[in-house]
Amino acid sequence: MNRPARLSPALLTHGVAILRQLLAFGEAADKTLSHYFRAHPKLGHADRGVLAETCFALLRRYRSLSVKVAAVFPAAPVPSPRHLFLAALILEGRALPEIEALLNPGEAAGLAALEKFDDNTLTPAERADLPDWLYARLAGIHGKAETQALAQAMNRPAPLDLRVNTLKGERDAVLAEFARERIAAKAGAYSPFAIRLAEKPALARNPLFTQGVIEVQDEGSQLLGLLLAPKRGEAVADFCAGAGGKTLLLGALMANSGRLYAFDVSEKRLARLKPRLARSGLSNIHPIRIESERDPRLKRLAGKMDKVLVDAPCSGLGALRRNPELKWRQTPESVVELTQKQAAILAAAARLVRPGGRLLYATCSLLDAENDRIVDAFLAAHPEFTLLSAHAELARFNLPDIGERLQLFPLQHNTDGFYAALLTKNTTWGKDKPGRSSL
Repeated sequence: MNRPARLSPALLTHGVAILRQLLAFGEAADKTLSHYFRAHPKLGHADRGVLAETCFALLRRYRSLSVKVAAVFPAAPVPSPRHLFLAALILEGRALPEIEALLNPGEAAGLAALEKFDDNTLTPAERADLPDWLYARLAGIHGKAETQALAQAMNRPAPLDLRVNTLKGERDAVLAEFARERIAAKAGAYSPFAIRLAEKPALARNPLFTQGVIEVQDEGSQLLGLLLAPKRGEAVADFCAGAGGKTLLLGALMANSGRLYAFDVSEKRLARLKPRLARSGLSNIHPIRIESERDPRLKRLAGKMDKVLVDAPCSGLGALRRNPELKWRQTPESVVELTQKQAAILAAAARLVRPGGRLLYATCSLLDAENDRIVDAFLAAHPEFTLLSAHAELARFNLPDIGERLQLFPLQHNTDGFYAALLTKNTTWGKDKPGRSSL
């Protein structure tokens, strides 16, 4: 944890102010923090680190801390942002004497009681720091003991993973450069392009980053590109490209050849791809904003794509290490809405695949409703597609047996939670060699 020389009253005031905004759950936590820091430019780097880490710790353990704070500060009608922030400081390893000078009368006794709180009095969902509905769904899939272990893994901060852009560098050379810069790093466990950093140094001005040699990308996300495995000269579509992290990997795997369409409905997300694309050195990527999965321009590419990636909009519940607020923002109703979108997007993207081509459906969700059920319903309605073995496709990357469909978990793989199903379109369905088209 980044620690300033001392915790000041001003820092506590900033922490409480940020927490009031975060607990409204109006937007992503990192955006809220970014907006606050821009509005308070005099905050130093170390202070920003303390504020960010403490607030994210609180969001991860929000449910259990809320119960504990309500118990040790019973005079307050609901847990206050101030008491929650103080409790999060204790959770992050601050000793009570370090913060005692900041406390109001009675708060020291409450925080001392917090340190002695009996976690056995919490419900299983409270111990897991999950809403009841999400705990019930995960326990229904994994069982109670494994769900507790999974929840604890998701309550730890995610490591910082990088991907080496093979058009501009090699992993061993990047690791050697990091060693010279005294940045602790090691090769990823699975992806041949992954590097995992021991800490989270500022990289924005590092030449390796500014020159496009490295990109920030979770190792699990890199495995999705390796599963789709686009080749030189192919026609490929990233149907929900977003800011383009996976798009850039696909372009590099294609050795900057062929044609790679990056589709998205958001101009703002595609705008974030542009500087990354400029750094990457790739020229085979064509970002295109579409109105929806039914955009008429997509019809011109029907049956002409060798590979199509559908990184579907989802609940994001596999990425709670990075976005812990999502477990408090998502609801059973929002998941139902997402599954309707996912089914429609997958069906639309499938129309682009040529006979013999491949379609990869992926989410960063842990829920069956967004994963197996979507794919099973699609396969039942589209007999021209069959499932390929994800384990067979990724066997060379030292992954433990992941089964027919890729499922990654923070607990077992120390990556974000990802799901992917690789499908192929039967070669007997339509023409074998359609002509190419361009937009």
